[in-house]
Amino acid sequence: MKKWSDKTANMLASHGIGCGDFVMVIVRRHYQFWFIATALAKLGCVMVPATFMLKEHDLEYRLNGASIKAIIATSIGDIADIVDRTVCYCPSVEKLFLVNGAGGGLTPHDEEGRYLVEDGKCGPSLSGPDGICAAGIQREGWFDFNTEVRLASSEFERVETLAADPMLMYFSSGTSGNPKMVLHNSSYAIGHLPTAKHWHNVDPDGIHFTIADTGWGKAVWGKYYGQWLMEACVFTYDFDRYHADEILDLIQKYQITTLCCPPTMYRLMMQTDFDEYDLSSLKYSTTAGEALNPDLFDFWKEHTGLTIFEGFGQTETTLSIANLKNTNPRPGSMGRPNPLFTVEIQRDDGSRCEVGMTGEICIKTDPYPAGLMMEYYRDPEKTADAVYDGWYHTGDTAWCDEQGYFWYVGRNDDVIKSSGYRIGPFEIESVLLEHDAVRECAVTGVPDPVRGKAVKATIVLADGFTPSAALTKELQTWVKRQTAPYKYPRVIDYVDELPRTVNGKIRRVAIRQQDEDKNIDGLV
Repeated sequence: MKKWSDKTANMLASHGIGCGDFVMVIVRRHYQFWFIATALAKLGCVMVPATFMLKEHDLEYRLNGASIKAIIATSIGDIADIVDRTVCYCPSVEKLFLVNGAGGGLTPHDEEGRYLVEDGKCGPSLSGPDGICAAGIQREGWFDFNTEVRLASSEFERVETLAADPMLMYFSSGTSGNPKMVLHNSSYAIGHLPTAKHWHNVDPDGIHFTIADTGWGKAVWGKYYGQWLMEACVFTYDFDRYHADEILDLIQKYQITTLCCPPTMYRLMMQTDFDEYDLSSLKYSTTAGEALNPDLFDFWKEHTGLTIFEGFGQTETTLSIANLKNTNPRPGSMGRPNPLFTVEIQRDDGSRCEVGMTGEICIKTDPYPAGLMMEYYRDPEKTADAVYDGWYHTGDTAWCDEQGYFWYVGRNDDVIKSSGYRIGPFEIESVLLEHDAVRECAVTGVPDPVRGKAVKATIVLADGFTPSAALTKELQTWVKRQTAPYKYPRVIDYVDELPRTVNGKIRRVAIRQQDEDKNIDGLV
């Protein structure tokens, strides 16, 4: 890794890329990400990871918003075409580098290797005299990343950088409006020590597998900073579409010991011939990105003997609240605050909520903790809206029980205010997901002349079920029997798929907007 990141740094420097430059990295799950990320840190550049699912409008906003100087992108899919159609509107972009993800690479055929790659794309026939894949790739206007890195010197002259210097920037996967530019300095890496050590529980003698596209913040949560600081072996698998049976087969084949993926991926595993796979190598399981439903928690425990340890954080933070190792998670609870942070649930006036009261999750900023964002880049107003009076305001709501466990309610914008009640979507979604007919769902509020808002469930049905008035009645009764009756969905809408952000999060705001456009109300 030192050799190839040094060569990558030298190659980029030869093209005039250096300290303070913003470089966008769109390389899916290619192993070259680790060379690139390390090289950019060595140069003092700001890495700006992005997903390969961006379209022209998304890309133009990001390139101009951050004054991106260079783009390093995969040859797989159509993202290079989208870049070509977009960069003419983005004057800051000077250099384009294409990473060959489909036939040639850089990784040594190393029997000792401390990293494992599964993609089957680089065979011995492509190896050069040094045992390294030598295949190149050509595209007009782009530099061939693989070839140029191979030719670069491995003698890198150290660049002095400071911990307070910008190092990393993500565009937040906001559910409304344009995404914010979340800027981090180098302390962000140190802030992920608890993530890997006390939540993922990685073992230097094991193999850790976090399933995430490198364009998402979750990738560096689980595939880079904390894991390497803890000397863990990181496994990466490059795929076009998630198939649960493939993942289970990889866990079995490579003897994965620690696993982290979103609840949706665990839920898709539940729908396979799960018990046909030997998962005995797994020692620890974690999840984040969405709230963990109790039925999934129970299934995993029953079939693997393992507890799923849930964690919570944001693009703006490292791990903030979690069920850490040597604790006893409560199904459905986020856990307790990461000791790195001082976390409170607060009312609108900044006072601390009593036990059982829903409020906003806030993180103390005096002293300013490692891992919390520097700012929303080029947006002092939004920064001031989030960080004030000595606290960072997350915009997420929760309540706390007598033992200090936090229970997620939802985003401030997602909380439904009905007949004087504050109703969080997660609890209702969890109950619905326990019904065999429901594959996915999103709960929102719709206007109601009596209640202010009524609860609406937008549902994707599981295979073998079709929409009907009888099924709607059955689902409403199901919710009434398992939670407070005032929370049941008075409106149920069946859809083929839920609207999502480019990072895969459900866009409840899009559902609310569609309902407003249709003038849907809650009269049932």
